[in-house]
Amino acid sequence: MTALADPIVTARPSKTALIVGWILSLLPALLLIFSAVMKLARPAPVVDGFRQFGYPDRLIVPLGVVELACAILYLIPRAATLGAILLTGYLGGAVATNVRVENPAFIMPFLCGVVLWLGLFLRDRRLRVLLPLRKP
Repeated sequence: MTALADPIVTARPSKTALIVGWILSLLPALLLIFSAVMKLARPAPVVDGFRQFGYPDRLIVPLGVVELACAILYLIPRAATLGAILLTGYLGGAVATNVRVENPAFIMPFLCGVVLWLGLFLRDRRLRVLLPLRKP
């Protein structure tokens, strides 16, 4: 049997899985979009935060653009997997930055990454084929 004829590959997610998947996808996406907009606006707390983490001010806007672009890609169904991969790298950097300065808030970007992948897993049947949680 070819992969295209496989009922697991061609089966659409249930309506409940799709709705829950989109809700779980929107939560981290909106959080990341808000974070990106704050970087683009450059309010004093964002600038101070960058300085506390040891990053130069000149990186605030470029990181905001990258964050926004990745979050938008994640919300486009055809580009969602690429967006999730890019956001994983971005959030990995956030985890590393927080760990480097011994900030216990490192758990937030980690959880954001887990939720965004869980949301994508529920709404994209192709991902469930690649990462089966149980044998068919």
